[in-house]
Amino acid sequence: MTLIELTVVILVLLSLIGVLFLGANAWKNGSDRVLCILNLQSVQKGVRSYSNLNGRAPGETVPGLQSEVIGLGRFVEAMPECPAQGSYTTTGDTIPMLGSLYLECSLGTSGSHVPANAEDW
Repeated sequence: MTLIELTVVILVLLSLIGVLFLGANAWKNGSDRVLCILNLQSVQKGVRSYSNLNGRAPGETVPGLQSEVIGLGRFVEAMPECPAQGSYTTTGDTIPMLGSLYLECSLGTSGSHVPANAEDW
């Protein structure tokens, strides 16, 4: 093998490794987004279950709603954590209207970590 052939082989391998790292990073970002949306969905379903079982209507204020829904033995066992190091905030003690979320991710403003459609949650 000549020095030029060896250099070409090394450049091709480095290019393939670079593409691999880009793909792995995109996969990680996608999986973080999916896990975040699943966290939002589970809390949303917990709030809906609480409101249905206790005869509460959307838009109604429930003092301590977060502690009624999230905690040991509740609808959601623990406050979820965003896998991409974002933070979650609740909308307070009001049961959200249909199509709006009770829990929001701080990374949702950047266009990621926002479900495409939450109307049926």
